[in-house]
Parts: sequence; structure tokens; C-alpha cells
Amino acid sequence: MLVSCKYCGGLHERGTVCPKKPNSNKKGTKIDKFRWSKTWQKKRLEINERDKFLCQVCLQEGKYNYKDLSVHHINSLLESWDKRLDNYNLITLCREHHKEAEQGKIEKDYLFELVEAIEED
Repeated sequence: MLVSCKYCGGLHERGTVCPKKPNSNKKGTKIDKFRWSKTWQKKRLEINERDKFLCQVCLQEGKYNYKDLSVHHINSLLESWDKRLDNYNLITLCREHHKEAEQGKIEKDYLFELVEAIEED
């Protein structure tokens, strides 16, 4: 039985894999697998809750920013894999401040100080 192919628009025998079908590479890297894990999803929510769903750098500037948030690894996954779930290595940042932190425009020591103050409360 011939069926219509959504990849090339032609006809193939049922069960035939079209050569134009894109490869689905869901394997990912070690870091990708970590980011997809339930463990990370749970930890990310925990850190967002700890930080009251606010960018911690904006908060220091007197702004309450709760948009476009992500949890940032102060010491990156590549340099400190063993600290990937350490509360003291994680902080909630908005998109802009996350980008600046990744580029080194926001000092790691400053971010660690912010986290330390949060954890002491």
C-alpha cells in the first residue's frame, strides 16, 4: 500500500523511511541531558521560589523584574559540574543580566554575595 510522504511529497510503501526525513538527534550532550532532567526542573523551581521569582540583580537596583527569568549557574556547568545543583552556585536572573553574567560583565563574586545574602535570610 502506498502512502503520501510528508517529507518529500511523494509516495512510498507503508513503513518505508523517506531519505528526506530529518534525523532526530535527541541524544544530546551531558549538559543537554541534565537540563532536560526532572532533577534540574525541580531545582530550578526551588531556586526561583527562593529568589521570589525576581531577578536578583534588578532587585539590587531597586527594580522588581519577574519577566524572562532563568536560573544561572554562577560557576558554569563546564567548569564546575559537581556544583550544578548547589544552591550557592545558582541565582535567578532576567535575560539581560543572565547574558551579562555569561559574558563576565557581572562579576561572579558579586553574584555569590547576592546568593549568600539570600541564603542567610
